[in-house]
Amino acid sequence: MKLLLLSNSTNAGESYLGWTKSFIVDFLQRNSIKEVLFVPYAGVNLSAESLSKSYDVYEEKVAGFFKASGYNLKSIHHFSDPNEAVRNANCIAVGGGNTFHLVAEMHRTGIMQSIRKKVLDGTPFMGWSAGANVACPTLRTTNDMPIIQPASFDCLNLIPFQINPHYLDVNPAGHGGETRQQRIEEFLAINRDIIVAGLREASLIEVDGKEAHLKGFRDLRLFEFGKEPRELEQGSSLGFLLN
Repeated sequence: MKLLLLSNSTNAGESYLGWTKSFIVDFLQRNSIKEVLFVPYAGVNLSAESLSKSYDVYEEKVAGFFKASGYNLKSIHHFSDPNEAVRNANCIAVGGGNTFHLVAEMHRTGIMQSIRKKVLDGTPFMGWSAGANVACPTLRTTNDMPIIQPASFDCLNLIPFQINPHYLDVNPAGHGGETRQQRIEEFLAINRDIIVAGLREASLIEVDGKEAHLKGFRDLRLFEFGKEPRELEQGSSLGFLLN
């Protein structure tokens, strides 16, 4: 497998996908990719007239970034047979947004299984935020509100551990709710055999076959049941998480 799993799309004060550009371009160049199939189902735009229009807006935004970088991108919602589009794709990119809506649509259209098969066969895959979440066994470590009930919480199961994108170390000042660490520890209390990677913004996990590495600009916080969380530095090998 060839995976690029990014915590977020945009850092404060930067252009859309700005921090990701060198990593995405390098990933596409190394895999000889020119065209990308985009999955926009996480994009729920309040100002759009319909979900289809919402996807159009999202596609335009993402396609602008890819075009400026020298790549073509087309959204899956334009195809009458989305599964056929997946089967013909040279590379698949899944955008961020609401993970519950993304997973609901991936199950409804059947592309959850089509993408899994395609990626296991070697087609490069990238996703940011919710798009990284769906590479996991389930969506249960998302930060999003369940605005829709998917047919299943099961996701692509391309990696055997969970990612918590946008991982935060502290709560905002004056907020009395649980910290992100406490939320993850609740998950681990129920799912004791699953490891959770707290993927901070401006960082990513790249998987190439049996190898995996932490890249980007920030360290990763790793959670396992019954153990103290530990920090993994940028550049760390994460291949042990694939076992």
